[in-house]
Order: sequence, then C-alpha cells, then structure tokens
Amino acid sequence: MEQLTPVPGEAAKRRALRKMKLVALGFLGGATAIFVLTTVWQSYGAPGWVGYVKAAAEAGMVGALADWFAVTALFRRPLGLPIPHTAIIPNKKDVLGNSLGDFVGANFLSESVIRDRLRRVGVAARLGGWLAERENAERVTSELATVMRGAVTVLRDEDVQAVMEQAVVSRIVDVPWGPPLGKLLGRVFEDGSHHKLVDLMCDRAYEWVKDNYTQVMGVVSGRSPSWSPKFLDALVADKVYGEVLSFAWNVKTDVNHPMRLALDKFLGEFADDLRDDPKVMARAEQVKHQVLEHPEVQNLIGSAWATAKKMLLDSAEDPSSELRTRVRAGLMTLGERLRSDESLRAKADGWVEGAAAYVVLNYRAEITTLITDTVQRWDADETARKIELQVGRDLQFIRINGTVVGALAGLLIYTAAQLMS
Repeated sequence: MEQLTPVPGEAAKRRALRKMKLVALGFLGGATAIFVLTTVWQSYGAPGWVGYVKAAAEAGMVGALADWFAVTALFRRPLGLPIPHTAIIPNKKDVLGNSLGDFVGANFLSESVIRDRLRRVGVAARLGGWLAERENAERVTSELATVMRGAVTVLRDEDVQAVMEQAVVSRIVDVPWGPPLGKLLGRVFEDGSHHKLVDLMCDRAYEWVKDNYTQVMGVVSGRSPSWSPKFLDALVADKVYGEVLSFAWNVKTDVNHPMRLALDKFLGEFADDLRDDPKVMARAEQVKHQVLEHPEVQNLIGSAWATAKKMLLDSAEDPSSELRTRVRAGLMTLGERLRSDESLRAKADGWVEGAAAYVVLNYRAEITTLITDTVQRWDADETARKIELQVGRDLQFIRINGTVVGALAGLLIYTAAQLMS
C-alpha cells in the first residue's frame, strides 16, 4: 500500500487532537465520578435532590460512552473488539474513494460549472493585464527560452538532419523545377521587375568595355590576317572598339533599344519553355540534380541544422537578442490587446472555455479515476489516522455534547418520572 504524503502542520494538529480527547475524556470521567459519589451517598441516606444529580450523571455517562463509541467506530474498532459496522473508514476506504470521485465529477467537473467559473474569472482580461507588464512578459520570454534551449539540446543532430533531408531535400527532388520556375519567371518578366537587373548588366557591360580598351584592341588585332599592315590593324581595331563602346552606351541609355527588347522576348520565351517544352523541362531537372549533388550544396544541407541550432541557442541565451526582444514585444502587444480589445477578449475567453469543456467532457472519467485509484493505493489504517488527524478534534465536541445533552435528557426523564409517581 502507498503511504500518504505528510501534511504541513501535522504535529500541531496531533497535539490539538490529543488535548481535545483529554477534554472529552474529562467530561466522561466527571460524569462517572459524580455517578459513583451520588450512588454511595444515597446508600447512606442522601437527600432527595441527590437522585436528580445521580440521574443526570448516569445519563451523561451513557451519552458520553455512546458518542465515544460512535466517533471511535469511524476510524477503528472500539477496544479492538470485532463489532460489526465499526472501523468504517478503513473498511470502506475504496467505497469512499469511489463516492468522492463521483461527487467531484458530478459537482465540480460538469461543463456548466467549468464554463460559469471561467466566465466569472475573466481569464483573458487577467492574462492580458499580466502580460502587458514588461517584467511579466520578460519572465514568460525567459521561460520560453529555457524550454526552447531544453528542446534544442535534447534533439539529436543526426535525427534532425535526417528529418530535414527527408522532409526538405526529398520534396525538392520530387517536385519538378521547370513549371513552377517558369511560372514565377513569367510573372517577374510580365511585371518588368527584371529591368533593374538588366540595367545593372548593361551598366557593367558598358563600364567593362570603357575600362578595357587594350583587351578589345588585342582581340581585334589578333584576328586580323598576318599580311595586314599593323597601322591598318590598329585603325580597324580602334574603329571596332568605338562601335562596341557606342553600342554598349546605346543599350545602357535607351530602355527601348532593340537589344533590350530582344532580351525581354528571349526571357519571356524561356519562361514559357520551362512550363511547356519537355526538352527544356528535362534540362532543368538535370540542372536541379547537378545542383543538389554538388559537394558544396551537400555540405550546406548537412550544416544547416548545426547553424540553426547555434543561432537558436545563442538567441535564447542572450536576453538582448533580437529573437527574445521580438518575443517580449509580441507578448506585451498581445497583453495590451487582450486588455483593451473586448472582441478579442471574448474570443480568447471562448477558446479557454471551449478547451476546458472539451477536457471535462472527454476526460472526466480519467480525472475522477485519479482520485479513486489514489485512494485505493492508500494504506487503510494510515488513511484512517490521517483523516482523524484532520477532523478528529471537531469530532471530540460530539463526545462533549453527548455528555451534556445526555445529562440534561436524564435529568428531564428522572424529573418526569418523579412527577408521575
């Protein structure tokens, strides 16, 4: 059997119970002493009024004994005798546990009770006011950071990497790149979003031609016939360089230049081919596999979790990190909204009530089973002692009242009998 957990203040309660037992026993002893004294006195010719005292003491003694028996029978067998229907709590412990579980389930774990209690508490308003305070938001952020650090630390790197490869890489491999890439590029080209990139390329091309006069001259001169005079080669090369530079300048400055228009047409056709041309789509798949199988890409995939893990741990550890700052600010903003926005507050309260009602309706039996199973595991005698320790002091007043009420009843009965005789 399972031993019960000690309750704070047990020693003080034990002393108070012992004291009240002595008081109740004193009442019984007093009634017994009076009964004995009056009985002896009557045998020596006591006055008539002594009979009244004797009757009261006798009835009080009987009442005290009867109530002592009743109180004691709750927790143990009086005088150790195997009297039926005694030691009720030890013998009926499991039944009491079941009854307690049913009582809690019916009166505390009903949907109407839970909803009404949560509605009166106003969880959303209280939570909002609490979160709106910076120190409270910081406390929650710190606790979330601790949870995140624990979760990230517990996860095995190889397991996470395997999941990433399975969930991310496999999806990338399985999904064709051509159609979605062609659709994306088509939208970009239609919107003209690529023109800035084209401008940059034209600018760089012009700058390169302007800054590389010698290289251009060398290429042109190197392709001239061997019998051609050098001065003629230089003139031709200079003329070609001038034309190339002029062409690059025109492309750079004229947004409607035929070269630019031809490039736009080519890009549009390329986007269409990625979506519709099987050969181009197959080529895109080859490029995809070449990219994913490249050692640098494999290394990047393998180190992605390590990098993300370090970033998360560093952010969680540093109270001034961007992550914790944003989380804290988000919590404070949520708190302000819950405190000021009545509609949001009503929604949040509805979610809380719905969640609590769902738990009660679906898991009430499991919750009450926790009570019954726990009581069943308790040691019977220890349970009786613990319960007596909690309520026994008040039960001693039953013994005291039994003595007093019994004495009064005995006195009335004796008086009535004397009047009738």
